[in-house]
Amino acid sequence: MKLRLLPSALLLALAAMVTQTVARADDAEKVVVISCGDNLKFDVTKIEAVPGEKIHVKLTNNGTMPKATMGHNWILLDSMSQVNPYATAAMSAAASAYQPKTLATHVLAVIPLLGPKESGEVTFTAPAKPGKYPYICSVSGHAMAGMRGELTVK
Repeated sequence: MKLRLLPSALLLALAAMVTQTVARADDAEKVVVISCGDNLKFDVTKIEAVPGEKIHVKLTNNGTMPKATMGHNWILLDSMSQVNPYATAAMSAAASAYQPKTLATHVLAVIPLLGPKESGEVTFTAPAKPGKYPYICSVSGHAMAGMRGELTVK
């Protein structure tokens, strides 16, 4: 049996292909599509992830009411204990798109305020620590009316 050596150029090409394949696998994202509207509800209220997983959320406001009165956003917070304080502070933060600057350290990801028929997106990495991470619409009173969900990392 004869042993043939591959030319170094071919070996380099093969190594590059393997590296590209690995990079594509590492770049995989979980895609979550969420709709909301004038009913003050997200149609997806549960998202599951593993620590460090890339997640791409797309939010579409299917409502018809004006942005000034029924706009929606998507705010992922760092703990369940922050939902009510954040939502309460957001009621007086209309000038900053319902994102209170004093609580910005508790925000993990944001899709900004959307008007009717608008969409927004965000890509983020799931927290390394397993647990439950709430997401809300922080527009005045929306989270209190039930416009919320939960990212569970396990």
